[in-house]
Amino acid sequence: MPGTCISAPELTHVSRHGLWLLWQDEELLLPFAQFPWFRQASIEQLAQIEQASADHLYWPALDIDLSIESIRHPEKFPLVARP
Repeated sequence: MPGTCISAPELTHVSRHGLWLLWQDEELLLPFAQFPWFRQASIEQLAQIEQASADHLYWPALDIDLSIESIRHPEKFPLVARP
């Protein structure tokens, strides 16, 4: 029986296309086209990630919180605010 994952979310890669996170045992891609708020952020700001709840991540330096579901399936969340 697996235990509870206690690893914090981690920024693993940033390119001109988006950023990649390691969350629990999953790597998640956040393309800048679908998550434009991150495009102009510094690496330091992107790397400050907190797990706000079981299914939400929070970037305090950017005041952005996202559900894991919206990262996995951005097509289900069509409203995009302006950066």
